[in-house]
Amino acid sequence: MRKKILVLLQCIFLVECFLVMKMESAIVAEDKEEAVIPVATMSPPEGNTTFLGGSTWCVALAGVTQIDLQNALDWACGLGMTDCSAIQQGGACFEPNTLLSHASFAFNNYYQQNGNSDIACNFGGTATLTKNNPSYGKCVYASSGVGSLRSSAPPSSKYRPNFVWWKFAGILLLLYWRS
Repeated sequence: MRKKILVLLQCIFLVECFLVMKMESAIVAEDKEEAVIPVATMSPPEGNTTFLGGSTWCVALAGVTQIDLQNALDWACGLGMTDCSAIQQGGACFEPNTLLSHASFAFNNYYQQNGNSDIACNFGGTATLTKNNPSYGKCVYASSGVGSLRSSAPPSSKYRPNFVWWKFAGILLLLYWRS
């Protein structure tokens, strides 16, 4: 019986090692992918906090090219790690289904999550700050007066899954069976 359990534990350990190696190789591949993307063109430039006295929102500039606006929106919802679920079909801010409207919502979410400073409202020159609340109907834009939103940093568990409990259980079982 002990031999079967030890074999089972060894199999579990091998599966864990395989999973950890796969996750680490996926992380390395993702890091290489991100390294190739020219983030500097779309990341906000350095600057100072703007409109310290009241609520502000970050919205897309009318008149910029559709390509620039789409690239900035893609960055905000991708590498910018902004929650863009409200502008997906069926979301509270999907209508009007325009690039300008969707970009405004995403830009503002990024701006609110990243300290409400003018450095977080640039998007390659496709965005601007406003004191006019862009909310409409069921689509409510976060504001600096509401308080801070969660961090835009990804949860560490996304990149580093925790297999410690497997190791701990395996070690305890091995110690138990050897004594």
